[in-house]
Amino acid sequence: MTSPSLIRHMALAAFAPLLLAACAGSRVDHVRAFPTPGSTEHISVLDLYPGVTATIVAPANLDTAQCIDLILYALPNGNSTAETMGRKLVDGISWRYDIQHIGAQTRALRTRGVAQAVIVYLEADTKSWPEWRRKIGYDKANARIVELVDQVRTAVGDPAHLVVTLTGHSGGGSFAWGFIDGQAALPDWLERIAFLDSNYSFEPRHGDKIVSWLQRSRRNELVILAYDDREIMLDDKKVVSDSGGTWRATHRMMDYLVSSYKLEPSRIGDFLRFSAEQIEILLHPNPENRILHTEMIGEMNAYLHAMLVGRKAYSGTSGVLKAERAYEPWINADVILPAAAPMPIPSRRADAQTGSAFIAAIAGLSREEREAAIRRELLAGNIPSFLRVLKTVHASSIGADGVTRNVAYDVMPDYLAIGSDADFVRMPMNPYTAQAFCDAYGFVLPTSRMVNDIWSAAARHLDPRPLTDERESPLTFLQHHHIIEAQLGNADRSALIAGHKKDVVVSNKLLERPNRVAIFGWHYTTGGPIQPLYAGHVDWYVDYSHGTRPVRRSMRVDGVVRPFEKIIADPQLMHLLSDEGIITAVRYDGGPK
Repeated sequence: MTSPSLIRHMALAAFAPLLLAACAGSRVDHVRAFPTPGSTEHISVLDLYPGVTATIVAPANLDTAQCIDLILYALPNGNSTAETMGRKLVDGISWRYDIQHIGAQTRALRTRGVAQAVIVYLEADTKSWPEWRRKIGYDKANARIVELVDQVRTAVGDPAHLVVTLTGHSGGGSFAWGFIDGQAALPDWLERIAFLDSNYSFEPRHGDKIVSWLQRSRRNELVILAYDDREIMLDDKKVVSDSGGTWRATHRMMDYLVSSYKLEPSRIGDFLRFSAEQIEILLHPNPENRILHTEMIGEMNAYLHAMLVGRKAYSGTSGVLKAERAYEPWINADVILPAAAPMPIPSRRADAQTGSAFIAAIAGLSREEREAAIRRELLAGNIPSFLRVLKTVHASSIGADGVTRNVAYDVMPDYLAIGSDADFVRMPMNPYTAQAFCDAYGFVLPTSRMVNDIWSAAARHLDPRPLTDERESPLTFLQHHHIIEAQLGNADRSALIAGHKKDVVVSNKLLERPNRVAIFGWHYTTGGPIQPLYAGHVDWYVDYSHGTRPVRRSMRVDGVVRPFEKIIADPQLMHLLSDEGIITAVRYDGGPK
C-alpha cells in the first residue's frame, strides 16, 4: 500500500490548483472548478479510482490562513452525488433530490460559525459502499479507502489548519468502518466521526480504535444518530432482521463505551440523548413506528446538528435538531456537476532526481526497496514533460452483431520513465507499481490487442535490441535505455514510438496463473512480436525489457465516452480492445507474493 506521507506529497502537488481556485482574489484556472449557478461555491469532480468519484464543493472565498473544515461524506445506498446534494423539487424531478439536502445544510452550516466548510461527496459506482467493499474484497477495499481519504484530504492543498470530519448516511457507514479497519490506529488529523443512522456493522474492534482516538485528543468528537427501527415495516415485511438495524448497533456501541465513559441521559426534542465529553448519541424512539431513515437526516436537520454539536458557537443554543427544515433558504434551484476527471500528474519538482542519478541511487537496493523508490518518484511526478502530451490511437472492429465500431484512446508516446527531459531513463517496474501510477492519475494498462494497435499507430518503429547479461540489474535498465536513445538519435521524443520494449499487459491468462505478470510485444519492424502473450514470470520479476505504457482510462467509442472497464466487458465492444474476448483480469491488485 502507498504510504500516507507519499500520497500527501503527490496529492499536494497535484491538487494545489483546486485550493487556489477557491481562494479569494485568485484566478480560477483549474479546469474542473467552476461556480454552481446561483451560489458562491466551486466544484471539482475527481475520478479517484475505477468506479469511485469525489465531488469537492468549497466556498468561493476560502482563506488558507484560517481553519478549514473538510467534511468527508460517504453517500447512502441508492443515491447519486447530485441527489444527495439536493435541489428544489419540481415536476419530473426524482424525489431523491429532496430527502437529504446535504448541499443546503452545508451552506447553512457556513452561516453558523463554520464558514470554511468544504464538503466532499464520496460515491461508488455500485451506489452502495457495502457492496463496493464486498465486490473487491474487504482487505483490499479497506486499504484503498485509507488511500482515498488521504488523497481527498490533500485535494484542497493540505493547509496547516485543517479539521477533518468523517461522516455518511446509511451504507456510507460502511466506508467509515473500512477506513477504521484499514489502519492500525485512527490518524491525529481526524477530529470528528459522525454516524448518521449508518453504524450497522459496529464490532468491538472498532470500539477499541475509536476510544483510543477519543482519548488521544480532547478535540476529537464522536456523534451517533439512530432511530428505533426494530419493528418498522415495508410492504408488510420487517425492514431489519431480528439482530440488525442501527438501534441495536447503537446500543452495542453504548454498551462498549460505558466501560470508558459515563453516558448521561437527557432529551433534545423528540430524541433521547446520551452524552459524555466528546460523545453525543441521539436516539429517536419512533413511537409511531415510521421509517425515519432519511427523514431524520434531512427533514430533522440531523446532518447539520452532527456537524455543529460540540462547537462553542452551537453550545447553549436551542439547536436545529427538530422536525422543521433549518436550511430552506439555502436550497439551490438546480445542481450541475462537471464530468469526473482524473487527478493531474504533479509538476516535476526542480530538485527532483535525474534519471541517471536515480539509477545510481537504486543500484544497490533490494527489489522491494527499488520498487518503493520507483513508485515514490512516479507518484511525485518525476517524469519527463514529453510523456504528459498524450497521443491518440484509433482502432475499429466488427462486433458479434455485424456492426463496425470505432474506438479512440490516448496513450503516453513512450514507456514510463523517471527523470528530466535532458536526463531520463525508461524504467522497468513490477505490475503493482505500474498499476499504482495508473490508478492515481486515471490510466489503465493495455491489452495485447491494444499493444498491437499502438504499434500500428506509432510514428516510429525501432528494432528490438535484446541483452543477455544481468537482465534484472538497474545498470542494465540504463544500458538498454542508452541503446534506445542511440536508435532514436535526434528524433522528436514526443512522437509515438514503439517496438523497443515488451509491454506489461492485462490478460485473462492472469486468472489461469495467479501472482504472475503478463507481458507481450517487442515488435520487429515487420510487425511481429518477439514476445507472444505470456504470463509465466512471477509477479515480482522485472527485467530491462519490460515497459509500462499508460493508457487513458476514459475512451471514446463512436464518439461516446466510456471507461475501459465497461468496453472490455461489453460483448459488442470488447473486440475493440481485446483478442481474448471479455477480459475480467483488468488490473493488478495487491502486491508481489
